[in-house]
Amino acid sequence: MGCGTKEPKITQLCLAAIQRLMSHEVVSEAAAGNIINMLWQLMENSLEELKLLQTVLVLLTTNTVVHDEALSKAIVLCFRLHFTKDNITNNTAAATVRQVVTVVFERVVAEDERYKDTIDQPVAVQGNSNRRSVSTLKPCAKDAYMLFQDLCQLVNADAPYWLVGMTEMTRTFGLELLESVLNDFPQVFLQHQEFSFLLKERVCPLVIKLFSPNIKFRQGSSTSSSPAPVEKPYFPICMRLLRVVSVLIKQFYSLLVTECEIFLSLLVKFLDADKPQWLRAVAVESIHRLCVQPQLLRSFCQSYDMKQHSTKVFRDIVNALGSFIQSLFLVPSTGNTSATPNQTGSNASGNTGSAQTNPGVLGMGGGATVLPAFEYRGTWIPILNVTVQGSAKATYLEMLDKVEPPTIPEGYAMSVAFHCLLDLVRGITTMIEGELGEAETVSQTATETTSLPAQSSEQQDSQSVSDQSEKELVSRAVWEEMVNACWCGLLAALSLLLDASTDEAATENILKAELTMAALCGRLGLVTSRDAFITAICKGSLPPHYALTVLNSTTAALSSKSYSIQGQNVQMISPSSESHQQVVAVGQPLALQPQGTVMLTSKNIQCMRTLLNLAHCHGAVLGTSWQLVLATLQHLVWILGLKPGVGGALKPGRAVEGPSTVLTTAVMTDLPVISNILSRLFESSQYLDDVSLHHLINALCSLSLEAMDMAYGNNKEPSLFAVAKLLETGLVNMHRIEILWRPLTGHLLEVCQHPNSRMREWGAEALTSLIKAGLTFSHDPPLSQNQRLQLLLLNPLKELSNISHPDIRIKQLECVLQILQSQGDSLGPGWPLVLGVMGAIRSDQGESLIRTAFQCLQLVVTDFLPTMPCTCLQIVVEVAGSFGLHNQELNISLTSIGLLWNISDYFFQRGEIIEKELNKEEAVLQKQAEEKGVMLNRPFHPAPPFDCLWLCLYAKLGELCVDPRPAVRKSAGQTLFSTIGAHGTLLQHSTWHTVIWKVLFHLLDRVRESSTTADKEKIESGGGNILIHHSRDTAEKQWAETWVLTLAGVARIFNTRRYLLQPLGDFSQAWDVLLDHIQSAALSKNNEVSLAALKSFQEILQIVSPVRDSEKPDTPPAINVSVPVVVGTTTATSLGRSFMRTDSIGERLGRYNGSEPPVITDEIEDLNLWWAAWNSWYRIGSESTRPPITCDKLTFIPSQPFLTALIQIFPALYQHIKTGFSMDDLQKLGVILHGAVSVPISSDASPFILPSYTEAVLTSLQEAVLTALDVLQKAICVGSESMQIMYPAIFDQLLAFVEFSCKPPQYGQLETKHIANAKYNQIQLFAPAEWVALNYVPFAERSLEVVVDLYQKTACHKAVVTEKVLQNIIKTLRIPLSLKYSCPSESTWKLAVSSLLKVLSIGLPVARQHASSGKFDSMWPELANTFEDFLFTKSTPPDNLSIQEFQKNESIDVEVVQLISTEILPYANFIPKEFVGQIMTMLNKGSIHSQSSSFTEAEIDIRMREEFSKVCFETLLQFSFSNKVTTPQEGYISRMALSVLLKRSQDVLHRYIEDERLSGKCPLPRQQVTEIIFVLKAVSTLIDSLKKTQPENVDANTWAQVIALYPTLVECITCSSSEVCSALKEALVPFKDFMHPPASKVQNGES
Repeated sequence: MGCGTKEPKITQLCLAAIQRLMSHEVVSEAAAGNIINMLWQLMENSLEELKLLQTVLVLLTTNTVVHDEALSKAIVLCFRLHFTKDNITNNTAAATVRQVVTVVFERVVAEDERYKDTIDQPVAVQGNSNRRSVSTLKPCAKDAYMLFQDLCQLVNADAPYWLVGMTEMTRTFGLELLESVLNDFPQVFLQHQEFSFLLKERVCPLVIKLFSPNIKFRQGSSTSSSPAPVEKPYFPICMRLLRVVSVLIKQFYSLLVTECEIFLSLLVKFLDADKPQWLRAVAVESIHRLCVQPQLLRSFCQSYDMKQHSTKVFRDIVNALGSFIQSLFLVPSTGNTSATPNQTGSNASGNTGSAQTNPGVLGMGGGATVLPAFEYRGTWIPILNVTVQGSAKATYLEMLDKVEPPTIPEGYAMSVAFHCLLDLVRGITTMIEGELGEAETVSQTATETTSLPAQSSEQQDSQSVSDQSEKELVSRAVWEEMVNACWCGLLAALSLLLDASTDEAATENILKAELTMAALCGRLGLVTSRDAFITAICKGSLPPHYALTVLNSTTAALSSKSYSIQGQNVQMISPSSESHQQVVAVGQPLALQPQGTVMLTSKNIQCMRTLLNLAHCHGAVLGTSWQLVLATLQHLVWILGLKPGVGGALKPGRAVEGPSTVLTTAVMTDLPVISNILSRLFESSQYLDDVSLHHLINALCSLSLEAMDMAYGNNKEPSLFAVAKLLETGLVNMHRIEILWRPLTGHLLEVCQHPNSRMREWGAEALTSLIKAGLTFSHDPPLSQNQRLQLLLLNPLKELSNISHPDIRIKQLECVLQILQSQGDSLGPGWPLVLGVMGAIRSDQGESLIRTAFQCLQLVVTDFLPTMPCTCLQIVVEVAGSFGLHNQELNISLTSIGLLWNISDYFFQRGEIIEKELNKEEAVLQKQAEEKGVMLNRPFHPAPPFDCLWLCLYAKLGELCVDPRPAVRKSAGQTLFSTIGAHGTLLQHSTWHTVIWKVLFHLLDRVRESSTTADKEKIESGGGNILIHHSRDTAEKQWAETWVLTLAGVARIFNTRRYLLQPLGDFSQAWDVLLDHIQSAALSKNNEVSLAALKSFQEILQIVSPVRDSEKPDTPPAINVSVPVVVGTTTATSLGRSFMRTDSIGERLGRYNGSEPPVITDEIEDLNLWWAAWNSWYRIGSESTRPPITCDKLTFIPSQPFLTALIQIFPALYQHIKTGFSMDDLQKLGVILHGAVSVPISSDASPFILPSYTEAVLTSLQEAVLTALDVLQKAICVGSESMQIMYPAIFDQLLAFVEFSCKPPQYGQLETKHIANAKYNQIQLFAPAEWVALNYVPFAERSLEVVVDLYQKTACHKAVVTEKVLQNIIKTLRIPLSLKYSCPSESTWKLAVSSLLKVLSIGLPVARQHASSGKFDSMWPELANTFEDFLFTKSTPPDNLSIQEFQKNESIDVEVVQLISTEILPYANFIPKEFVGQIMTMLNKGSIHSQSSSFTEAEIDIRMREEFSKVCFETLLQFSFSNKVTTPQEGYISRMALSVLLKRSQDVLHRYIEDERLSGKCPLPRQQVTEIIFVLKAVSTLIDSLKKTQPENVDANTWAQVIALYPTLVECITCSSSEVCSALKEALVPFKDFMHPPASKVQNGES
């Protein structure tokens, strides 16, 4: 009522009162209606408009009594007030309307809360426009429904159904109200189908209709066929429509799928270049709103992109943004015409510090600061700070008060679009990765739960897992579709922006987006898209147009599919060349041909860091794109000049060639960081799973292969990035090294074979570092328990041996050395590999290599033998042996032989342990072999394994014994024999068989072969300045030394170990082979060898004779080393084999105590051995002493020491074979002795063998020969009857030697100089002949003495008698006796005579004894001839013979005659008559009367042997008149001769007297005087003889003739010659015996 007064004051008071009442909620429904009617009236009267609005507001908000008609009236009232002319009222009303609308909808929410427990089935809404059809709605909901429906009607310019009384309405306000309702109360629409229906049927068509002017509008064409009142796009409506659309999409997307598709397509269209700038800006803002809602985007993707025939909305949005950004760069912006056209000029220099006041640069206090901006091909767009990351704060969508389109600042649209992209990427990736993470955890737990009942998985798991996996599959499909839909557009846009960005922060954001996308694609396994993003980052890292094949090929693949966006072809825009970036580094590109330098900008470095970041954080999903990443990094590293250091980390290094790398300080500080990140990147590979790790390794390998290809054929510095990083990766993944070891090392081995040395060196460095690291790493389980891994780790080390480059091998060996030093004790099963590496070094691989390898071996032998498995010892032996055979460095070979000796010592000391271990191993192998059904295959198989080890050692030394270098042979030989000598007793008995046949004889064969084929060329010097002794100056002589050493060694073993060898079954064969070797050595044409062979012969016969100083052998002292004797021998092992070294006889017998019964070698076998030795000896003797057939300078003649040694062997040998020594054998011996003595000596040796002093002595050879015969003769002496028949043969032999005195033996056709006598020795020496025959006289004379001695002992032996030994002696003596003065030596015939006398004194009685048997018949004539030849020799005495000498010689003749008179003539009746006759004739010839039978000058010249004649005469007479004369005839002969003699004497005397008288004072000729003296002497001798004879034997006639001479003698007294006178005196004196007083003649008995 108060209000009805229409008085302002009252109205105010009343309204205040009403408000107070309402606030206390004391108003009923009817009252409310009244109040509203009253307010309506006030409104129509335009009274208290603000108070009215206030009252309505209070009325509606305090309670819910107002509804339906009243409510609509109240709302219309507010609307009406909104359109008054008063501005304040307008605005207040607008606010009130908004609040009232909100209140209406809030009531619905409250009402729903109240009734939410009683759920009633919603009835399907009929598609009817009748407003009364909403009977199902509750009261509040109904009001809201009616209100909303009318709002739509109003906006559409239709009449409202419910808001009766509306007069006017603006579209802008209506749209704002719609938007606020939709935005604030989405649940109302979603919960009530009626409302949803409104949305679909009313709101969406409305929006689409209102959008039409914008769609049809093209810039430049103003005509439009639209019937709507607004022809041109109208900013306020358009902007509000977009806001409504944003809300619709955001809140009701699920209801309005189809409609949203249209809206979104419209949005995309609004971005077209031909739409107004403001429209594009608002569209971008709207899209931005969508981009920050990833779940929404996901729904788009699911609803459109994944449906068969639907628009690919999501893809289109992204692509539209991309092409929008491109269009901004390509089309000069029309929104702001003040953009200066000369930016290109101002910025081309790259120096953005120029202080121009264009829009990009704001003047700030004189300085200039650079605005962040994009700059591309001259288009410069600043980056404005439009929004906070992740929220879509729009600028233009909020301009609700503007009616005219605002001017858009340059760069605004670009900045928003840029943020759209960033938010889109961020949203999608965060969402998907979150879900992925959840899915993974869920699936992990699922697999954990289901993995237990794995057997029946088909049934049980299917339920639990299938839902899970189906969900998973659906989600995965969505994720993949989202990425597939957006990646092309994103990449195109981001790449372009990246290229255009001049701002570090913007660049960082772009890179981050690319990185997250790449990582996401990687996680989803979308390879193409992942690679594309990575390629983009890679290209950003490298200088523009950088030729990198990996990237170019990928890009080509991408750009070939150009992405169609709304029918436009969007090409990937290639980077612009004019980069306005600060250059931070200049370097060499990594390319095959050297090119100019390239520049790196700070952006490149930024990209590089992103790339590192990507690899570091997302390595697990990179897969094959590691290739791109690493290739790029490699090039960057190269340009920056980083070089690998220890462990593969890259350090800034100097650039090697070309203009050196220029780095700014900025990048210099960055470099360590980059290199650090690089290292960290590869360190983080330890967290990758196995598959990713393999991808990484493969990528590195293929990079490395490229680098290798580039490095071929030139020695430029190669890129070592890949190799260094392989090393780093290997080192950090040591804990699972097995999975990557093969590809890793396989590749590095290839690198090691590369021709480029730097490349190779790094390959080897990497490989060896890995191996060392692998061995030192504490694996789990440790290597000692994981032998397979250990072998795997060591294997590449062995593989390196197949590479011939020496630098690689040096690295390999250094590695081995380090492994030995650090890991030597724990190598275990790796030993064969390590040793194999040392053994693989070949002689041709250079000294330093061999030296290093040898160093390793020495280390092994000195330190590690005890730690390695015994099975490897054999390898050690082989390796050591192989070093011995290397011919590079003699010292190494010799030292390696020393090592073998050390190894053998080690075997000896640890014998038992090694043996046990080897036997265990053997048993295992044997078992395996049996299981496989194959034979166990190892060298020397049947021997036990420990013995095999020894045999291997011996075999190795054996090989070294035939090395081409003499020093090595010598050392090896000594070592071999010392080892066998010292440790041979360790071998099992049966193994000796192998030692003898496979080791020793095999060696002898090879040495013999080499020696006989060795070169005889003189070697000038032994390399360097070493002079070679003449005894070693040909290969042949050097081999001779080896032969000597070997043979001596083998013989010594046979000698010292005979007790071991003899029980072996084939000892006799071995013996034969050995003898054969000795024989061939003895017969070799080398004095040293042949002599040594005999020494060995002596040794095996155990008859080493003391060597005379002058003949000490040239053989090395090692041969004479006696085997060391260990006093405390070790105890026998369980095998029953004693580990002993000692060799005393007692122990030899004791040796057989347990395991083997003592073997008594039977006599017969023993004899066979000796006979074999005798046969060998005979063959050597007969071969060596047989004279050569032809003679020239090269004829080989055995030396004296050789022959001496040969003959000296016989006596000892004979001791063993004497029981069976037969006549034949004696004959053979004789031939050899004879031959040996006949051998001449070379002229240069003669001074040593022939004595230089005057008396003659025997050479040692001759002594030996006589000794041999002496031994024989002594043996025969004590031997059986059967042996004694050998005497004659011995005599023959000796007599043959006696003949040498006069007839030195011939040696084949060889011309020799004879030295007749030691006195002439000196002169003869200078004779030119090569060979000198010895002085045989002393020898022959000694032989003669022996003969005499022997004969004295054996004269009566039957054999001696029957074999006519005496006759032979005489026959032999006849030679020197007949020569007499012509003998080479005077002593000979004298000795011969004395010997003859001695022999006859014994022999003649024997001969007389056997006279009847006729055995001596033939001797007598021989003896007679001998006497004849000697007494009447044809040789003349030398002129210088003195009287004393002559008389001495005459006395010898006299002795002979005396022997005849005492030993022969007295026994004439036992002696053949002819012989006696011969003797008589001879005496007759020698007696005085024979002297003057003829007078030749010669005879007169001969000195008269008066004494001799006299003795002859006396003997003759004595014999003539001896009463023992057997036949008168002999005496008669003598008497006749006597009378003739007397008669001749008479005549001579008469003639002399006559001549004396006639000659007067003149002396008579000398002959005549001599003759008369002879006659006178003969007369005196005759008278003496007659007196001595028994008177009855002389007849009177003879006496008468003698006396008749007297007067004639008296007549001679007158002669003048004093000689004649003295002879006459002697002749006359005997006549006194005839002078006795005449007897009285008694004739006829008268006195």
